[in-house]
Amino acid sequence: MTDAPRLLVLWCPDWPVVAAGAAAGTPPAAPAAVFSANRVVACSAAARANGVGRGMRRRDAQSRCPGLVVHQHDPDRDARLFEPVAAAVESQAVGVEVVRPGLVAVPVTGAAGYFGGEAALAELLIDEVAARAGVECQVGIADGLFAATLAARRSALVPRGDAAEFLAPLAIGELDQPGDDRGELVALLRRLGLRTLGAFAALAERDVAGRFPKDAITAHRLARGLSERPPLRRALPPDLSVTETFEHPLARIDEAAFVAKTLGERFFAGLARHGLACTRLAVVAVTEAGEERVRVWRCAEPLTARATADRVRWQCEGWLNARDRPTAGIVRLRLDPEEVVGGQALQLQFGSLGRDADAAERAGRALVRIQGLLGPDAVVTPLLDGGRGPAERVRLVPWGEPRTPATAGQPWPGRLPAPSPAVVSPRPVPAAVVDATGTEVRCTARGELSHPPTTVSVDDGPPRRVLGAAGPWIVHHRGARLARVQVILETDDGDVALLLRVTIGDDPQWTVEGCYD
Repeated sequence: MTDAPRLLVLWCPDWPVVAAGAAAGTPPAAPAAVFSANRVVACSAAARANGVGRGMRRRDAQSRCPGLVVHQHDPDRDARLFEPVAAAVESQAVGVEVVRPGLVAVPVTGAAGYFGGEAALAELLIDEVAARAGVECQVGIADGLFAATLAARRSALVPRGDAAEFLAPLAIGELDQPGDDRGELVALLRRLGLRTLGAFAALAERDVAGRFPKDAITAHRLARGLSERPPLRRALPPDLSVTETFEHPLARIDEAAFVAKTLGERFFAGLARHGLACTRLAVVAVTEAGEERVRVWRCAEPLTARATADRVRWQCEGWLNARDRPTAGIVRLRLDPEEVVGGQALQLQFGSLGRDADAAERAGRALVRIQGLLGPDAVVTPLLDGGRGPAERVRLVPWGEPRTPATAGQPWPGRLPAPSPAVVSPRPVPAAVVDATGTEVRCTARGELSHPPTTVSVDDGPPRRVLGAAGPWIVHHRGARLARVQVILETDDGDVALLLRVTIGDDPQWTVEGCYD
């Protein structure tokens, strides 16, 4: 027995790649991949045939597939170009819900009865999407969104009540769907010997609750063919919807993006006052000509204020850029919570409350606004990652991207030991290092200095007496053999410690790599 509704899921394979290729005008059959933070987030079938896979580094992907077409991750683009697909499905079935760009869900019962059965409905929607949007898709039908999504990936129609049997032999890795972030849980289950969804589903729910993290309870329900969470058994307050009316109709994308942020924050705050969070959001737009457009977004995890604003912005962009765009500007936007859960399902980070949270939220909104004007790479934050030199260890991550070190755990032979320099110049600063006779100090191929350094001049400045030196240490940097030397210099303001770098050979090139406190 299942509490999950019967759904049809229409899936467009590799949608981020399809959307990026359509926007860039690249050949559909070319091997291509979409990257975020130099990691593959989606790739085409041709790229997978050459060994490219999700999560792979850009360098590795291009080495396996030299002709790989590279696209940057752009959720706004994916959502905007997916609107014609959702509209094509909506032309034949009611209750369309966008799960994410590339995936829509439709209640089956009414539409299947009207069109003569579930198989006939599936064929109709595939043909409609191909004709109206020019996109290939696959359809699956099962009880519950999770089972229907996996059925769509296999073009399967699972009989009513058989979702658990369908899921049982599938690999445990299916729990880690895009946007779910269950990689750590899947890895833990594999280490425990649970290789299939059926093996995980066989565990008692109380054992899962006591042994695994909180998200495992939701994953366990999905593996059993149930809905993501039990239904909320309480009457909803009447004032959860949020409406905004505009004196001047919205007709431009930048106007819609600005309004979406304010509307998303109001909607989220209203739910939070009642201890609720939204998992199905209806975005309703009314134009100056009286046209009404409605789209429902279904979310596996409760929506935050930012996630709500993203969906409102994506939807407005899709409507305003569609071929059958409204004949007039938008004069009213309304957000309706179609499904809510208890607010405890939304895990807030420690420190996200109070005055500091307000300041952080305002700063975040300002940075996102800058990204909207100048592009996602216009706002970056530093992340300490793996590398041999101090500058190599700093990776700039675009604001909003996951701040996860990619290579910090590797051994990095020749890595500079602690402590690291406090200041690292963004460009090489030239230096001159001479011995007691005024001869420039060299470093031999065996890693030895020709003479002890006596004075150091930085960027054509005055020579400073060397009070102490350590090194050299040979290091390989971008295919070249270099050496590092640490020196303490005497200055008018006190002693200064520098990290120097020099090319090995008869023509030494000295540069300052960093300065210690």
